[in-house]
Amino acid sequence: MSATARYERAARRAQATGRVPALSVALLRADREPWIFTVGDSGVAGHPLGPDTRFRIGSVTKTFTAVLVMQARDQGLLDLDQPISAYVDVPAHGDATIRRLLSHTAGFQREPFGDVWDTLVSPDAAAVLAELDRAERVLPNGRRFHYSNLGFAVLGQLVAGLNGTTWERLLTEKILEPLGLAATTVQPPAQAAVGYVVDAYSDAARPEPNLDAAGTGPAAQLWSTATDMATWASFLVSPETIDPDGKVLAAATVDEMRWPHTTRDQDIWASGFGLGLMLAPQGKRAVHIGHNGAMPGFLAGVHGRRGDDAPDGLGVAVLGSSGTAGEINELVHELLKLAVEADPAEIRPWRPAPPAPREYRSALGMWWSEGSPFVFSWHDGALQSRIAETGPDVPPSIFAPLPDQPDVLRTVSGREAGELLRLTRDANGAVERMHWATYRFTRLQDAFDGGFASDGPE
Repeated sequence: MSATARYERAARRAQATGRVPALSVALLRADREPWIFTVGDSGVAGHPLGPDTRFRIGSVTKTFTAVLVMQARDQGLLDLDQPISAYVDVPAHGDATIRRLLSHTAGFQREPFGDVWDTLVSPDAAAVLAELDRAERVLPNGRRFHYSNLGFAVLGQLVAGLNGTTWERLLTEKILEPLGLAATTVQPPAQAAVGYVVDAYSDAARPEPNLDAAGTGPAAQLWSTATDMATWASFLVSPETIDPDGKVLAAATVDEMRWPHTTRDQDIWASGFGLGLMLAPQGKRAVHIGHNGAMPGFLAGVHGRRGDDAPDGLGVAVLGSSGTAGEINELVHELLKLAVEADPAEIRPWRPAPPAPREYRSALGMWWSEGSPFVFSWHDGALQSRIAETGPDVPPSIFAPLPDQPDVLRTVSGREAGELLRLTRDANGAVERMHWATYRFTRLQDAFDGGFASDGPE
């Protein structure tokens, strides 16, 4: 069975088992044509279900708001570790930092004040900030993960104010237009699917009301297609593939967003949260990155995969017109795993490259520190290091020399990122000793007192 046939079978099984009226799925990767599949009925006369059918993506919207916040940070408009009161006037909870709100660790209650899910009326943009004193701080700042739509609504209005515009206009100009996500909109178009609640004890399906999130839109308002959302998932895991010029966000900043800030459950560390992104570890050396979404009548799963044999830009979106089918969120992870299992990334052939620069050749090979062996090598134009016992699947540390100081290098990624590596040379210019993060590295295994391990006790 081909890879695409396996994808289709998994999608059909999820739609049938979950009893989803309409399901739209897309899988995107840099080395293949997109795979797009729909099954079911849109529920809209004159607009049959197809790739252009729009679905509510709910809290996947938060990932867009998080990118807008990081754009503002990169532009110097805000500091993630400053309180929100430094940028916007709020009547309460102004000490919450932007970083805490992005990672859901500020302790804000889940929703704005009031019974919004009974009234189906959300506060407008001004009220989100003006009525913050009516909302609780249900947990101390930084105590633990607590998901908050209110927190992201505040972030959306904050970043809009800093840019002197609305969140909707900022989103369109700063993300949707540069990435060509033309099918992603704030309001539902004519081809939007009907969302349903499916009866647990019969095959009846009741249409759900269409809630306008208003001022809480930065947390859950958007509509989109599976194709647009698979592109977005690909951006979140491989921005250099989708946005090579960094028009939306620098790849290094997206990488910063993917760093885990908290686990979502203290007993089972099955998933975590970065800066606006859900993180789901998969086995030993892979992680799924993205977000789930839920609004009345709709569920969405939008994730990409990094690690193991994942091809560049592997992103999957699963959008469904049922608010009750957990199979929708499960399918996105199943398809990401299937893509690696059934159609792994092609193995790139090794080719000779220029040798290491002469000044670093004497640093290559085996070195010892704290009694353990490390291998220093030159690959892809940079000095690298890894613990000798680790496998090739563990990313190495990568170094870059400081300007005008070739013998002092900064660790730019991997183990000891940020720390300095200092090279000490002998009279002939060969590297005879190194210090990394202040730990001594020598060619022979030695103890901390400088004696060689092979000499045994004095």
